[in-house]
Amino acid sequence: MSVLNLLQQFNATHLLMVGASAIALFVLWNIFVYLRSPLRKYPGPFWARWTNIWRLYHAWSGKYQWTIEKLHNKYGPVIRIGPNLLDLDYPELIKTIYGTDGKWKKTEFYHNSSAIIDGKITYHLFSTTDQADHARMKRPIAKYYSMSSVLAMEPQVNAVLNDLCKHLEERFMDGANAGKDGDLGEWIAYYTWDFISAATFSHRFGYMDKAHDFDGTIHIADQVADYQAIVGQMPFLDFVLDKNPVMRIGPPNLQNVTRISHERMVQRLQDDADGKLESKALDKRDFLDHFIEAKKNAPSVVDNKIIMGYLQVNMLAGADTTAITLRAIFHFLLTNPPVLAKLEDAVVNANFDLSDGIVPYAAARALPYLDGVVRESMRMHPGVGLLLERYVPDTGLTLPDGSFVPPGTAVGLNPYVLGRNKSVWGPDADEFKPERWLSREGESDADYQQRLREMNAADLTFGGGSRICIGRHVAMLETYKVVATLLARYRLLPAKEPVPFVIRSTWFPRQRGLVCRLKKRQ
Repeated sequence: MSVLNLLQQFNATHLLMVGASAIALFVLWNIFVYLRSPLRKYPGPFWARWTNIWRLYHAWSGKYQWTIEKLHNKYGPVIRIGPNLLDLDYPELIKTIYGTDGKWKKTEFYHNSSAIIDGKITYHLFSTTDQADHARMKRPIAKYYSMSSVLAMEPQVNAVLNDLCKHLEERFMDGANAGKDGDLGEWIAYYTWDFISAATFSHRFGYMDKAHDFDGTIHIADQVADYQAIVGQMPFLDFVLDKNPVMRIGPPNLQNVTRISHERMVQRLQDDADGKLESKALDKRDFLDHFIEAKKNAPSVVDNKIIMGYLQVNMLAGADTTAITLRAIFHFLLTNPPVLAKLEDAVVNANFDLSDGIVPYAAARALPYLDGVVRESMRMHPGVGLLLERYVPDTGLTLPDGSFVPPGTAVGLNPYVLGRNKSVWGPDADEFKPERWLSREGESDADYQQRLREMNAADLTFGGGSRICIGRHVAMLETYKVVATLLARYRLLPAKEPVPFVIRSTWFPRQRGLVCRLKKRQ
C-alpha cells in the first residue's frame, strides 16, 4: 500500500472519529443539561424536554390548543412543553404573570411580528418586549382607545354595519336570492376589515363592495398569523426567513396594507401642515388623526416610524380577532337552538331603537342575555390560541403546588385552557351556557357578584396588566352592535346544505364554514 493510500485511509478514519466524538459530546452535553435542569421535575411530552421542535410542529399542525388541553388533562396544571417553557393552568396566577409592575417581560416569541423599516428592525406596541419602550409608545395614544373616545366612533360603525346589512339582504334575502345559503363568516371578515380601515384612516379596503378578498390581503393576514405562531416557537428562524439581510424568504408581505397606510399617513401629514386637521370635527376624526396629534404632543417619542407601527397594529389585530369572536358567537348560536331562541326573544322584546337600522351600543350592552352570550362565546373560543409567554423575573415564581420556578424560565397561560378550567367554571366547563354569567335563582346579589369576580379574574381573552389589548373597547363596540343588529333585523336559520365548520388553532384560531340563512323580520 502506498504512502498516499495510508494517508487517505488515516484521514477518513480520523474524520469519522472526530465526527463520532462530536456527536457523543453533543449528546452527553444535552443529557447533562437535562439532568441539571430545574424543570426536569415537571411532566410533559418526552421530545418537548429536549427541543422546541416539538411545539413548533404542533403550532404548524393547526391543532395546538387541543393538544395542550389534552396534556393538561393528562398531567395536571403544569406541563413542560419546551426545554425552558412551562404551560400553566393556574387562573390565580393571571394577576402575577400579567401584572402592571413591569417585571414579567415578554419572550422573543413576539419579536417576529416586528417590521424592517429603512433597513432596521422596528418594534411596535405588540412586538416590543422592553417594558419601558412599550410604556413610552403607549402613553401618547392610550386615551384614544378609552371607551369614551371609542364611543365617538359609533357613527362610523353604523355606516359600515348598515352597508353589511344592505349586502346581506341583496345577496341572500331579496328577490330570487331569498332563502339562499350564505357564508356569514366570510362577510363578517369583509365587514371587520372594512371597518378597521375606515376607523383607522377613513378609507375602506372595499371587500364588501367587491364581495371577495380581491387583493388577497385577508388570506395573507391569515398566513402571517400562522407564521408568527410557528416561527415564534423557535424565534431565531425569523432572522433566517423574514429578517434575512441577504434574501428575504417569507412570510408573504402585507404590501397592500403597508402601502395604503403609508400613503394615507403622508397625505394626512401634509393636510396637517396645511392646517386642515384643526377644523376637523371630533366625531369625524380617525385613529390616524389621533396618531398625528400624538406626534405633535410627544415629538420625542412619536415619529413617522412609530405612527406606521400604530397603523400596523390596528390593521393586523383589529380585524381578524374581532371576526373570530363574531364567528364564534354565531356558530354557538346556530349549534345551540335553545340559546338562539332565547336570545332572539330577548332582542326582539327589547324594542331597540332601529330608526337608523342599527342598534345603539349602550342599549345592546345593557341586555343581560346578550352579554352572557358574548362572554360565554369568548370563554369557549378566545381570539388567541397559544399561551402568552413571559419570563420569570429575578424573584422567581412559587407555584400554588409549592414548587419553585427559577428566574429566566419562560412560563405562560393559555386563554383557551383557562376557559375550561373546572375549578372556575365547574364540571360543565366544556358546555356552552350563557346563563353562567347571569344571576341564578335563589342566589344572593353578594354571591353573584363574588362568582362574577372570580370568572372575570380567570378571563385572559384580551391579555392582562400593562400589556392588555389596547383595542379591546373597539372590538367590544363592534361585537355587541353587530350581534344585536343582525338578530334584531333578521332571523338566523341553519343552512339548507350545511358545510363543515373548521377551526385552525394557530396564533388567532380562525374558523371557516359559518354558512347559514338569514330571513328578514316583519
